[in-house]
Amino acid sequence: MFEIRDESGIAVLTLRYGKANALDVAFCKALRKEFRRLAKSETRAVILAAEGKIFSAGVDLPRAAEGGRKYLRDLVLALDEMYEEIFYFPKPVIAAVNGHAIAGGCVLAACADYRLLASGTGRMGVTELLVGLPFPPFAFEVLRATTSPVHFPKFTASGETFDTAGALANGFADEAVSAERLIPRALEKARQLAAIRAEAFAANKLHMRITARQILKSDRGRITKRIMKVWEAKETAENIRAYVSRTFKKQ
Repeated sequence: MFEIRDESGIAVLTLRYGKANALDVAFCKALRKEFRRLAKSETRAVILAAEGKIFSAGVDLPRAAEGGRKYLRDLVLALDEMYEEIFYFPKPVIAAVNGHAIAGGCVLAACADYRLLASGTGRMGVTELLVGLPFPPFAFEVLRATTSPVHFPKFTASGETFDTAGALANGFADEAVSAERLIPRALEKARQLAAIRAEAFAANKLHMRITARQILKSDRGRITKRIMKVWEAKETAENIRAYVSRTFKKQ
């Protein structure tokens, strides 16, 4: 599913899960478990990278369409738990986005403290509503926390995706470099952030991001119930299949 190598205290975690690093229950659980392990290790920062031409295409939609209601419930829970683990990871996380980061894959990149793009290699955006699906609760809060109030509605309500220039202009990414410079620059940024006193970085990061948990504290159960009503509806699987069919035809 992924490979990890150590670069003098910086963990380079490279996603290697099929052609598109699609998110399913097993992948989400494994990635969450690995970040929990890294939090307790001597690792000073993590670079989240990917193999191939796609950072992550988001949820494995064919698997979701065929999985049934229980699988969909498990998937929404696994997604939220994974995002929350990475979003509150106490050490610096750098997303090295090598290509398309779409839907849940874009949210995964947004969990990082700093997002680097390989210029001209892919698009970023959240397309959940185009599939007919609402965001899992914590995924929605990740986007709220990492985008400006000006751009947040555009990300969550339109399904629009952005090229490199658009991702930078609209706040999805912090910096773009050539594909050859992506990992070297990610290492530079990781070392820069890792040089900050660890306890100070962790406290400041938690303070900056605590609002996401506070927003959900009183209403998370109600919101999740409403979201799952849509995800588990009979027409959802049909909507997913139709979206997958349209998307593959375009390609």
